[in-house]
Parts: sequence; C-alpha cells; structure tokens
Amino acid sequence: QVHLIESGGGLVQAGGSLRLSCTASEGALTSHGMGWFRQTPGNEREFVATISWNGGYTAYAASVQGRFTISRDYAKNAVLLQMNNLIPEDTGVYSCAQGRELDASGSAGDYRYWGQGTQVTVSS
Repeated sequence: QVHLIESGGGLVQAGGSLRLSCTASEGALTSHGMGWFRQTPGNEREFVATISWNGGYTAYAASVQGRFTISRDYAKNAVLLQMNNLIPEDTGVYSCAQGRELDASGSAGDYRYWGQGTQVTVSS
C-alpha cells in the first residue's frame, strides 16, 4: 500500500499562486504516471494535470492550461503542481494519484493510489 501525501494548499486571493507537492510513503513515484485531480462539494472529481513516469509528457485540463504546471522533483521523490493566476473556480480539494502504468492519463480509473487531498481556496 502506497500512501500519497499532499501539501501546499491554503487560502489565496484571485491572481495569486500556490505550489502543491505530492510525496509517497514508500517507493519511487518515477515508476508510474502521476496525476492531480480536484473536487468540490456536490461535484464529481475533475482531472487537472498529469505527467508521465519520466516527465516527458504532460497534459492539462482546458480550464487550467497555461496557468498550471505539473513537474517532478526527483531529488525529493515528489510531484509538484505550480498554480498561477488562480481564480475562484479553482477552489477545491486537490488530490494527487499514482497511475497503474508508466503513462500519463486524464482518467481517474487509470490511477491506483490516491492521497487524502489538500484544500485550495481562492477568494475573489
């Protein structure tokens, strides 16, 4: 069982930035594709960003394209999500997930382990 731990959430004004980090209790995150998803009360989980095992491929939801960047920190065995120019619609609980395969994926069903999530709140 792999435990994923997110950090970096918080309260920020619209136009501000946050950087989320995802680390694992054991194992190398570089052995799998990784993803970030978000969820708000009453809504389904929404894909945000994904990165392949070696960082060679990334993909984003249209709503965050150009504002968010997913990357890997190999020294810290972490996956990062840099979020810039935040808007109130970005508010939600952000969770990282480890894929079943090496490839990146925007489908929640392709992920095996999930973190508990970190709250991001963007005020207008």
